Amino acid sequence: MASPKPQHAAMDQFATVDNCLAVGGIPLPQLAARAGQTPFYAYDRGLMTQRVEDLRMAMPERLSLHYAMKANPMPAVVKHLAGLTDGLDVASLGELRVALDTGTDPRHISFAGPGKSPEDLAGAIAAGVTLNMESAGELERIAELGSAMGIRPVVAVRVNPAFELKTSGMKMGGGPKPFGVDEEKVPNLLATIADLDVHFRGFHIFSGSQNLRPEAIIEAQDKTFELALRLAEHAPDSMDWINIGGGLGIPYFPGESRLVLDDISTNLEGLIDQALAARPGVEIVKELGRYLVAEAGIYVCEVVDRKESRGETYLVTNGGLHHHLAASGNFGQVIRKNYPACIGNCMQGETEIVSVVGPLCTPLDILVDRMELPRADVGDLVVIFQSGAYGYTASPRDFLGHPPPVQLLV
Repeated sequence: MASPKPQHAAMDQFATVDNCLAVGGIPLPQLAARAGQTPFYAYDRGLMTQRVEDLRMAMPERLSLHYAMKANPMPAVVKHLAGLTDGLDVASLGELRVALDTGTDPRHISFAGPGKSPEDLAGAIAAGVTLNMESAGELERIAELGSAMGIRPVVAVRVNPAFELKTSGMKMGGGPKPFGVDEEKVPNLLATIADLDVHFRGFHIFSGSQNLRPEAIIEAQDKTFELALRLAEHAPDSMDWINIGGGLGIPYFPGESRLVLDDISTNLEGLIDQALAARPGVEIVKELGRYLVAEAGIYVCEVVDRKESRGETYLVTNGGLHHHLAASGNFGQVIRKNYPACIGNCMQGETEIVSVVGPLCTPLDILVDRMELPRADVGDLVVIFQSGAYGYTASPRDFLGHPPPVQLLV
């Protein structure tokens, strides 16, 4: 077969040096030497910076941008993005410690997630961050802990809206959910808040993530602002914060295109005008994780064996689903699809149809299923793109006791 054309726009973001992929200007073999081993993750800080700058240019100036650390909580990544964004969102006491270590003002850190432990709550109260409450019971525990600690907790209500973000990769609102307080129950909860010694800031309304349809995002944003302003009529006068969540998706698979932000931004500008007219001084926060980091990262593993089985060719690597669960298709995909991939130390050459599998004793350990790639052999480096989010920390790294990958920010 002839040399393949780039299979995905994700590959165009990275340079090629002497037929090798380069990240942060560093050719892949040199990057592997810097890592000291394979497999490894590498994140390009320049691409993260460019994504935030592009987003700032595209979105309304009055919109605050927060980084949702769950997408990639590597301390060096969080430190870098803390300097580019207006705040951080955490989902555990461990993430909170990483966020505080960046020097970010606690007033610009929020803490979301169901099932917060007493230690989580106490840590957040002591730090002075905004606790996005998920239930009436959590409010009660927060108030009791605050009283015992002699600190007035800072709280917001995470709302489970009656609507969802249509066609989103993960729906976080609509119907029964473990996340947030059902919107019809929020007025009563706000009445309870008014009687407690807590500082109420506002609402967190997150209806879905990973969406590539502008019209769906616009519809959800319209409903989010309408709901927030309607609920605000029941809120204490101190309300000064509305977190509208994220939802902006990135293209992973063939046939998907990058999200065009123009119409989303224009619509959001008008919604912010309405919100500020109703609640002067309110801060509107857009909280993004995957959108800021996913395309800036790659996962690299090494071919340790090459084999033929009944007419199909397999590249067996030292990496797999234990390092990159999402790329294996076992992190929520209904029908498995390939992430974009390449042979990083041989970007061009005669090609073949191959599958890339890992070392685990399970047929689920597939990184690439029957993809056209340049011919590879033992020692070559397989690269999985779109790996900057939900990779390292979202994978079962202890499965079967193989060594973990390392992470680099370059």
